[in-house]
Amino acid sequence: MTISSNPTASLVVVVGSTGKQGGSVIQALAESDKEYRIRGLTRDVSKPQAQRIATQGVEMVNVNLTADNADAAEAAFKGASIAFIVTNFWEHLDKAREVAEGKMLVAAAKAAEVELVVWSGVESVVEVSQGKYTHITAYARKSGVQLLIVQAAVYASNYHSAFALKKEADGTYTLGLPVGPSTVVPIIDVVHDYGLFVREGIESPEFGAGTEVLASGEDISVAEMAAQLGTITGKKVVYKQVSDEQYMAATRAPHHVALELLEMWKYFEEFRYFGDKDTHPSRQHLNRSPRTWADFVRAADWSSILV
Repeated sequence: MTISSNPTASLVVVVGSTGKQGGSVIQALAESDKEYRIRGLTRDVSKPQAQRIATQGVEMVNVNLTADNADAAEAAFKGASIAFIVTNFWEHLDKAREVAEGKMLVAAAKAAEVELVVWSGVESVVEVSQGKYTHITAYARKSGVQLLIVQAAVYASNYHSAFALKKEADGTYTLGLPVGPSTVVPIIDVVHDYGLFVREGIESPEFGAGTEVLASGEDISVAEMAAQLGTITGKKVVYKQVSDEQYMAATRAPHHVALELLEMWKYFEEFRYFGDKDTHPSRQHLNRSPRTWADFVRAADWSSILV
């Protein structure tokens, strides 16, 4: 561990420090040979996860990063050389709230004069699809901050659930999605690897402000995902393209969320997750290799899912 208390070390402020992305960022920077002070932001510093992170030398700060709490956010960013910013739509399922909070965080980092803002952004699907699909626009690009965007690929852990896989009467498991079997998606084991890409973006001279990093372990078709899952686990797993209606019903989510997920998959099929961008250059300067889908499958416990 190289988390430092040296006042001359760069201070990195991490939003969502107890979450998957933020936690991965802290771990990756702790493994660096460079010195970093780290300040983790959380709503409740008394929670076990926050206390565990604090034992690593991270300064944990209690702050509620809602859109109406900009002054507290700015204070939390004060003195930082680098700020890692992420929003969490799945916590509240409210896109308008997510956009408002994201804009507030970027503005607060700018007001605090943070030298580099690392934004866990997503591709502007409105631009790529020429308006066909709606999504959060890249507000941070236009904010005037020194911006590094680190886009996370599809979470491999999304498929480590009973929701993603359905057991049929004959014992076969189906991975059912509303797209063709040749649809290719980039996959990342986010807890294990996302921070690697943030560290690369911060430390590698090939990246830094004004660039973007596409964080993925590999690009793989949905049919090949099913095939590898079956081969590695010894279960019969097949890919099945389902109707839009079947997919939306299977999500068991509110209608607006199910529609968001459906449109997301339609976008992936037609335009690819990162548009026409190549993910390979973003894996060239990592400190270790990220997990592939097969690596994730081998590392995960499927006993309660493929029962």
